[in-house]
Amino acid sequence: MASAVPPGIRILPKGSCGDRNVTYRVYILIFTFLCYTCYHMSRKPISVVKSVLHRNCSKVTEDSGVHHLGNDTTWCDWKPFDGSDYSELFGTLDLVYLFAYAISMFFSGHIAERMSLRYFLSGGMIMSGLLTAAFGMGYFWNIHNLGYYIAIQVVGGMFQSTGWPAVVSCMGNWYGKGKRGLIMGIWNSHTSVGNILGSLIAGSFVTGAWGWSFVLPGIIIGILGVLVFFLLVPDPADVGCSLPDHQGTNVTSNDEDRAKEPDIESEEVELRVVASDAVAKPPLSGACITSDTPWNEGDLVVSVITTADNLPMSQKVNMEYSSSTNFVKKKGQPDKPIGFFAALRIPGVVEFSLCLFFAKLVSYTFLFWLPKYISSKSDIDAEKAADLSTFFDVGGILGGITAGLVSDYTGARATTCVIQLMLAAPVMYIYNLYGSIDLAHSIGLSILCGFMVNGPYALITTAVSADLGTHKVLQGNSKALATVTAIIDGTGSIGAAIGPLLAGIIETTGWNNVFYMLIGSDILALLVSLSIASQREIPAILQRYRPLRPLTEHRRLFIGFTMSVYCVSLVGFMRRYTGII
Repeated sequence: MASAVPPGIRILPKGSCGDRNVTYRVYILIFTFLCYTCYHMSRKPISVVKSVLHRNCSKVTEDSGVHHLGNDTTWCDWKPFDGSDYSELFGTLDLVYLFAYAISMFFSGHIAERMSLRYFLSGGMIMSGLLTAAFGMGYFWNIHNLGYYIAIQVVGGMFQSTGWPAVVSCMGNWYGKGKRGLIMGIWNSHTSVGNILGSLIAGSFVTGAWGWSFVLPGIIIGILGVLVFFLLVPDPADVGCSLPDHQGTNVTSNDEDRAKEPDIESEEVELRVVASDAVAKPPLSGACITSDTPWNEGDLVVSVITTADNLPMSQKVNMEYSSSTNFVKKKGQPDKPIGFFAALRIPGVVEFSLCLFFAKLVSYTFLFWLPKYISSKSDIDAEKAADLSTFFDVGGILGGITAGLVSDYTGARATTCVIQLMLAAPVMYIYNLYGSIDLAHSIGLSILCGFMVNGPYALITTAVSADLGTHKVLQGNSKALATVTAIIDGTGSIGAAIGPLLAGIIETTGWNNVFYMLIGSDILALLVSLSIASQREIPAILQRYRPLRPLTEHRRLFIGFTMSVYCVSLVGFMRRYTGII
């Protein structure tokens, strides 16, 4: 549709259809990568600046040469964070931001399905930039009112929620299921790249005018938001490119070719059937199949175009092509967005949402508190602590890519999460014990910890969300991606809000207790992902290699016993070295 083509795209020269498909897919990959990199870049400064909003003022006096008379030990802190309740106030800032983000996420997915993704994403980025900069302006305007910073965090969280449903929908619209895990694993590194850039930018100004730590990222995301308005192409149909294969069967449909057919839309209907239900059955009289794939391609959903005169009664359709043929619509009729509860009924949405709740709790606690943890466990200043925290994100990049690659190869998304979550618990414990010994231990364990913690989180929020948003039960409806993505990530974001809050409260009793909380959350995520894998993936894997020995109740009990041994061993390990548990 010509009206949907962005202004900046209209002036570009048009190549052949094949060239456009490849070019636009690479273009969307890079463009949406940059967009969400900016979102995370604008979220990171608060975790870096915490170290100077409340710090050791005696050390500042000694290092800076600024002498302060009297017994005031908080003279260098930024009010209202100069009191003994500073950790609770930091936790409150994180809480209101993340809860606003989580609640708004559910509405964002609903809205994104019903308006242009280009307008939606552009407006969200511009407003996010303004609000990020407004937090930093508190330094230049000398604002010490807690209400001001809380208000900025609340409204900022609302607009930050526009990013994820929009960019995942764009990627889902352009990329099919075949290599989705690997592609989205690489693409999802924008989260860690944004965190790294945000840490480096914020760290460059944190010991001086910390307001610039927020203002500069705000300017960058705002400028990119303007470019989104002029250049983003959210759907292949907008520029006449082929639609991707969402069922992993190497079948695509080309809207440009269909546009060449005679305009008899009022007389034609589209009948979608499952190919395996129609083996050895000829197409309906006068019908044409919209793909070249044979009829016996597993559970491939194909479209049959026929005239109304040739369409049998609905009862006959169900007899001829099984119950999978209950979706009949007029050719060219636009897909309708699905509702919230309809999205919840998609198999796997509730389970993966709950898993992400616990996984994102762990990941975001590291995101918001790792620089503070590093600086408090050693004599490293705030700037160097921010730099060291980026190695956790480096590990997150590697973990996300590896999880996507393995899940593509095995076809077992949940099982991949199980393996990484199982290893994450002992790795976090070892990081807390030995991560502050020296620089080498800190860097190496930070990378390993990020690899295990962020891998499942990245896989669920990208490939899994896109898979469920294009699930075969939707029968080709493309208006579900943003809603499904918002439900999964919104639920995860509630966990992301609770994690930093708990860290702020528990940190006053010691960092060991914070890590015990994180390990417990990781184990809960592990148990949820294991339940998904044991029901849907592990039986299929076992039957693939042992087709004559299906998964019996005894084998299910064996899997449960193995997990029990793992949990007991982990608790025993922690008790052996701490004596607390």
